[in-house]
Amino acid sequence: MFYAVIYDGNCNLCASFVSLLEKFDRGHQFCYIPMQDTQTLEIFNVTPEDCEMGMILIDRQIPTQRWQGSEAAEEITRLLPMGKALISAYRAIAPLKSLGDSTYIQIRDNRYQLFGKRDRTYQTAYPFGCAARK
Repeated sequence: MFYAVIYDGNCNLCASFVSLLEKFDRGHQFCYIPMQDTQTLEIFNVTPEDCEMGMILIDRQIPTQRWQGSEAAEEITRLLPMGKALISAYRAIAPLKSLGDSTYIQIRDNRYQLFGKRDRTYQTAYPFGCAARK
């Protein structure tokens, strides 16, 4: 796994996104860290304040290479099969990209009200540190 995805494990939308991503990727490129796992986040020098700004994608080979918020969602999509063409088209249409960025912020800031909060943190099948298939 080359990338770590930091997500809100208590958010229904975030957990659903990670669950869907797990099905597409099957642990080949991504491992997952809920933002509630502060001990693991310390390894990547990620603070709770960082997490409040949205999902984070970290390149595990170059940990200083990070994407956050809508940029993280775009980069994750780009890394999936056929994702490069989709994201290239999306980023090329300025109004669409701008709308996506502002929509992400609105959803991020109101995610529990819009999608609900889980009673327990979602635990992925491919957590950081697991033995992934290559």
